[in-house]
Amino acid sequence: MNIALIAHDKKKDDIVRFAIAYKSILSGHNLYATGTTGSRIIKETGLEIHRFQSGPLGGDQEIGALIANNKMDVVFFFRDPLTVQPHEPDVSALVRLCDVYAVPLATNMGTAEIIIKGLERGDLSWRKIVRGEKGDTNELR
Repeated sequence: MNIALIAHDKKKDDIVRFAIAYKSILSGHNLYATGTTGSRIIKETGLEIHRFQSGPLGGDQEIGALIANNKMDVVFFFRDPLTVQPHEPDVSALVRLCDVYAVPLATNMGTAEIIIKGLERGDLSWRKIVRGEKGDTNELR
C-alpha cells in the first residue's frame, strides 16, 4: 500500500509518536511524506520515506496529484484545527480529493489508529483492486 504522512506544525510530535508506535506496520508499506514531517519521522524511526516538498511549498499538492492519479491508498494527515494555515486551500483540496477518490483519510490520532489497525488486518486490500493493481507490487507507476 502507498501511504502518505502529513502533519501541521503543532501536530508533528503526534505523527512522530504514531509512526514510532506503529513502525512495524508502516514498515511493510511504501511511505510518502511532506518535507519536514518526513524528515522528523525518518530521524525518529529510521523508516524509509519518499519526501516531497514541505506542505506550504507544494507538498500537499504533490500528494494530491498521486491521489488524483489513483496512486495513493491511505492518508494520515494530522491537522491542527485551531491554527489558521496559510496554505488552507491546498489542505482543503487534499481532503476533497480523498473524498472524491475514496481514499481513507485520518486527520487525528483516534481515526489514525482505527485505520492502521484495519491496514494491519488487511481490511484495506480493496484499495489494490480500485487501483487496478496486478501482482504484489505497490510501487508508484
